[in-house]
Amino acid sequence: MSVFDDVIPTLITATPAEGRELAIMIARKTIGAIQTDADVRGSLRDDYARDTAQLISSAHVVAVEFQTIAAANNYWR
Repeated sequence: MSVFDDVIPTLITATPAEGRELAIMIARKTIGAIQTDADVRGSLRDDYARDTAQLISSAHVVAVEFQTIAAANNYWR
């Protein structure tokens, strides 16, 4: 059993919009699992908020998560 089982019980969503929200949540939870110190995460926000390369990288992570969720939902067909 994973620590994410309570937070993310399934990848199945009713709509693509819900899938995108889930992708963002998974990306955020992943960052929290990697950097467990909330103070450190908070101190880094100013750095990436002004760095377009880091923002694009963050968007890429969400896109990859969304791709996985879309496949799990048979692309909502």
